Amino acid sequence: MTPITLSTLFSEFPFPYEQDRQADPEITLISSDSRQVQPGGLFVAFPGETADGHQFIPLAIFRGAAAVVGEQDMPGLAVPYIKVKNARQALAHLAAAFHGYPARQLTMIGVTGTDGKTTTCNILYQILLAAGCKTGMISTVNAVIGNQVLDTGFHVTTPDAPQVQAYLAKMVEAGLTHVILETTSHGWAQYRVDACEFDIAVVTNITHEHLDYHGSYENYRAAKARLLTGLGKTKPKPQGNYGFAVINHDDASYEYLHGIPGPRMLAYGLTDKAQVYAENITQKPEGISFTVSAAGLRFEVSSHLFGIFNVSNCLAAITTAVIGLNIAPHFAAHGIANLPGVPGRMEMLALGQDFTAIVDFAHTPNALRVSLETARLILAHNHRASGSEKGRVIAVFGSAGLRDREKRRMMAEVSLELADITILTAEDPRTESLDGILDEMAVGARAKGGLEGKTFWRVKDRGDAIRKALQLASPGDLVIACGKGHEQSMCFGNTEYLWDDRTAMRAALSEYLAIAGPTMPFLPTQEKS
Repeated sequence: MTPITLSTLFSEFPFPYEQDRQADPEITLISSDSRQVQPGGLFVAFPGETADGHQFIPLAIFRGAAAVVGEQDMPGLAVPYIKVKNARQALAHLAAAFHGYPARQLTMIGVTGTDGKTTTCNILYQILLAAGCKTGMISTVNAVIGNQVLDTGFHVTTPDAPQVQAYLAKMVEAGLTHVILETTSHGWAQYRVDACEFDIAVVTNITHEHLDYHGSYENYRAAKARLLTGLGKTKPKPQGNYGFAVINHDDASYEYLHGIPGPRMLAYGLTDKAQVYAENITQKPEGISFTVSAAGLRFEVSSHLFGIFNVSNCLAAITTAVIGLNIAPHFAAHGIANLPGVPGRMEMLALGQDFTAIVDFAHTPNALRVSLETARLILAHNHRASGSEKGRVIAVFGSAGLRDREKRRMMAEVSLELADITILTAEDPRTESLDGILDEMAVGARAKGGLEGKTFWRVKDRGDAIRKALQLASPGDLVIACGKGHEQSMCFGNTEYLWDDRTAMRAALSEYLAIAGPTMPFLPTQEKS
């Protein structure tokens, strides 16, 4: 393997930079974490949310850094120093260069949106596999490289730039041709997926989320839109360039995204105003089915997923594959039928109880609304099928600390509107007061006529909140725990505690049914409950 030198990394660097000396050391790794630096490493320093990486330059050099990149003037360092305007953005391009620009050898499909990203990625992945495309996937759940499945972390949204480029390099090495990469607004705002050279952009929707970080809906929308505007920066690839975007005609973001110049726009939706749309939609607890109409094509689709929102997610994947990539419709139908479900997305858990128990990832007002609407449809279907009394929806959820505060009230209001019983609980309070978060949520519940102790409760410990929901459940009811889904930890203070809502639900159900089962995971709130 040819040694990678500092000058090699900067040979195609697209931004101005200043280097304080002509030394050209060999670079063995790239990191923005001084604790991970090893001899020969390139340390990239930039201001973070809690600390400034420039403060850790001496530590990085002590650990063997061969060179440093940063944004500030740093005279007198013992190793070469390169000053750039935006070190976060530089990190992405340098990581791509370190791995030989792997995205240039792949057809890159980026999927973003507030809700539905992971599900859409998984649907599209199955379609491409059915069509015989050698496909990899990087989502908030995992990275899939052939038969290898790698965990992408606890609360990671989009992995950091060096991780993303390392995954892409592994995919090239494995002989893959297509990659589906789930991208978040944080990932775009922090330049984690710059230098991924996307060919196709898919946007599921843009609703109320992360306004604490972005400051406004407009800024949040603009961060998402970087996926579309970046298509024009992709260099010619040996396999050809697609350069199209797939957008949701039913979403409020449609007009804004449709007005972005450059890429070819393909719109999907639930009405014939879109280029690709669904007709004859049937929803049952065992799944959805519908007819796809697009560009003179009509074909039937059946999925194990359920909920009208998953019709939209299927349409996003179908539009990308069938219209954009010219994949035959029967491969799309076959791929969708092959997907059994997505971890932590409307995932039913049955241990023999006489009510329905579901774990879902819904953690935004819009996602909670569609999840609860789907829950009501499931109850209505169960009622028609069994002739039993109509059941109740019992919702358990929280709202994260150090995140968008407005959605705390909004989510409580949604639940009081659509659920019969609401239980407010912990969801990653971080360094905020859990009592304070629950107080804000209770304000929203009362604003919708909620009566504490009758239609809504506050239970600080999430395990106890799930137990409370099961205690309140009657035969035919539906209990749904929202907000954590597939995630494997919950943050209190600065500590991540191992937590999986599915394990917690199984533990609570086992206790309820007096059968053997997993132990309820530990949270610090157990000590105070």
